[in-house]
Amino acid sequence: MVPFLGPADPFPPVDQALDNPDGLLAAGASLSTRRLLDAYRHGIFPWFSDGDPILWWSPDPRTVLRPSRVHGSHSLRKRLRKEAFMITVDRAFAGVLDGCAAPRGDDAGTWLSQAMRRAYIALHAAGFAHSIEVWMDGELAGGIYGVAIGRMFFGESMFTRRTDASKIAMLRLAAQLDRWSFPLIDCQLETPHLLSLGAEPMPRRRFVAEVAQLVKEPAPGWVMDADLAGSPEHAPRTLTQGSGIGDRGSGA
Repeated sequence: MVPFLGPADPFPPVDQALDNPDGLLAAGASLSTRRLLDAYRHGIFPWFSDGDPILWWSPDPRTVLRPSRVHGSHSLRKRLRKEAFMITVDRAFAGVLDGCAAPRGDDAGTWLSQAMRRAYIALHAAGFAHSIEVWMDGELAGGIYGVAIGRMFFGESMFTRRTDASKIAMLRLAAQLDRWSFPLIDCQLETPHLLSLGAEPMPRRRFVAEVAQLVKEPAPGWVMDADLAGSPEHAPRTLTQGSGIGDRGSGA
């Protein structure tokens, strides 16, 4: 049994999380910006289905990517060299949420409820949630969104509508985070997709200790370096100005 938190109740220590299901720590509380930031700073994240109470998780081990070690297949590296895409930052946050929320395969549901959507839009408005968008032929082809505090990035979800678009987003995000001296990307749970990019497990105790230090570091300005942004030929005309690239725009 996990505790049901009231509005002002603190999170329990993460080592009290259940082994089965792995990492379930608490229920209840709210999805306020203050509560979410407190959760992420302690290695905790929300994950629940529409109609269920808010559930808070801290699995052990934690799946992470190290930006300096993220890699792709030969075909993906070839696609990156061709730059038949454009990358933007924080220019279609709601669109990335919509892409991540869309049902996949035979799954008719989504974990990204309206309450979660509103919560992350509020985090975005506060400057803590960011999106990486991949554009191909003027269309939003894929992307990633997550939460950044200090020099720690907590990946939340990604989606793709064109081959390798989400992987392109991850590799270019990792390259930029490496330049900003981010040592970790939190991936929460292991998937074959993440393993193919170099994801690895990290004991929860170590993960939480590293996060506690990284969130205290100064945050960078969320602007993608121009040499990582691909070709502007692939951006919609509405994004050719102020696209979050180089000195032409800035992230939230």
